[in-house]
Amino acid sequence: MADSAQDRQPTPDPAENNAFFPSPYSLSQYTAPTTDFDGLGTDETYTGGKWKVLVIATDERYMLMQNETFFSTGNHPVETLLPMYHIAQAGYAIDIATLDGEPGKFEWWAYPKDDEAVTAEWEETKEAFKAPKKLTEVLEQGLDDYAAIFIPGGHGAMNGIPFSAVLGETLDYFLDNDRLIITLCHGPAALLASGVGRDENPFAGYRIVAFPDTLDEGANIEIGYLPGKMPWALGKALTEAGIEIANEDMTGATTRDRNLLTGDSPLAANQLGKDSAKALLEQFGN
Repeated sequence: MADSAQDRQPTPDPAENNAFFPSPYSLSQYTAPTTDFDGLGTDETYTGGKWKVLVIATDERYMLMQNETFFSTGNHPVETLLPMYHIAQAGYAIDIATLDGEPGKFEWWAYPKDDEAVTAEWEETKEAFKAPKKLTEVLEQGLDDYAAIFIPGGHGAMNGIPFSAVLGETLDYFLDNDRLIITLCHGPAALLASGVGRDENPFAGYRIVAFPDTLDEGANIEIGYLPGKMPWALGKALTEAGIEIANEDMTGATTRDRNLLTGDSPLAANQLGKDSAKALLEQFGN
């Protein structure tokens, strides 16, 4: 599409006062009708019927920026559904939960409408996203059958999730019981929940990849992806919590430190899905 100053202006969201979607130009740079899905990373399939994966979606739509505008956000559909597709195809059942039990929110403007893998996973899970479990109730019922927890990205993951003591308690279980923790892009904000009410975050010393602050503070504002400066910086907060960020750019990188698997952006969603399926099969394949 032709670039112009107007194309770089965030698009008003009519559902909320002073709220905005990303600009047309930014969407031309950051979204596409298909992903880089190129098949499954393994032919193995879990058939035991016990192990599940718990997905924590955001149920918040709007992020209040420093200039008093709202960014109309949620979970990024590629970052959410493509890793889930790999996990599901590897034979693991998936439960969806949100902090308050309200419907999961998506950055629907980023949905890759012609992608067969993402579409298949959306069709399989859309009712669960519309009527998810409440995290406190999941915790009360017990986490013994969950092999992994997955917190997808999208700027919406930076709203209530990082400040949730309930999520912190949930993450404690996965850390203490040698289960997998999977997240990408802005999803690692969830790791901050483990430090709520504590002098030290249990993830201090872990090495991850995440979405770079430099893009959110620079190019994402310049091209109109964001309508203003974010309320806080993801990388800075993670670093202050003692978590090491290995990447400076957005390249599609993934990494694993102990049982924590991370990816840096939507570009990492496909590979993180493959990494996660293999890790699940290696550790919880029977």
